[in-house]
Amino acid sequence: MSKKTNWLPGKRELQIAMSENWQTILVTTKVSAWNIPTAEVTALKTLTTAAEVALALSQSSARTVVVTAQTKAAFAALTEKMRFFKSRYFVSPPLVDADYISLGLKPHDTKPTPVPPPTAQAEADITYPAAHTLELHLRPLADTAPDPHHSDYGFRVYYGILPPGGATLEAAAGPRRDLLKPPTSGDELPHSHFTRRKRERLDFAQEESGKTVYFCVRYENAKGEPGPWGPIFSAVIP
Repeated sequence: MSKKTNWLPGKRELQIAMSENWQTILVTTKVSAWNIPTAEVTALKTLTTAAEVALALSQSSARTVVVTAQTKAAFAALTEKMRFFKSRYFVSPPLVDADYISLGLKPHDTKPTPVPPPTAQAEADITYPAAHTLELHLRPLADTAPDPHHSDYGFRVYYGILPPGGATLEAAAGPRRDLLKPPTSGDELPHSHFTRRKRERLDFAQEESGKTVYFCVRYENAKGEPGPWGPIFSAVIP
């Protein structure tokens, strides 16, 4: 005696059911209200029928490599048309939340999700890929808990160059803003740039070789709000 199993619809059956539900809603009440051309609804129905026929063949003894390819193509065409409907016609307004629910779609969230400032700290390891070039391998500070993704959106890399013995007052006030002494805080570093990469390469001018560059890194969220300073670290420019 064979064991009885409960049949559950797969993704393709659910896609066909959703498309058929859309057609019912559109034909009965919403074509005019949502300014959808009847020809578009007809095209959706044609593609749905083709996908349904192809699916039935692929699940029967008539299944071949050709049938499998045809089924894949039929559902790709249906998916493209449904995405077109969603982006072109299922917009708010005129749709309201109840309309989205009836279509089997998630209503638009009109409340922006708050993105708190970062609380985690960041640091970096340094490698020396070429002459007068350093590469930072950016990462969370060891043994600290990460923030949500949008809080730790990227890194703000701060740096400053200290010539041997410290910069002259003229060099410190000039465009390069060289350091007078080793910094004790990221606030003292004159240059910065933002990156979302985990590996950041810095190519310094050839005349900077032999000087010490100091770094400090901190996270920024998607709104540009900074987190706490990480530790100061340094390297001699090769």
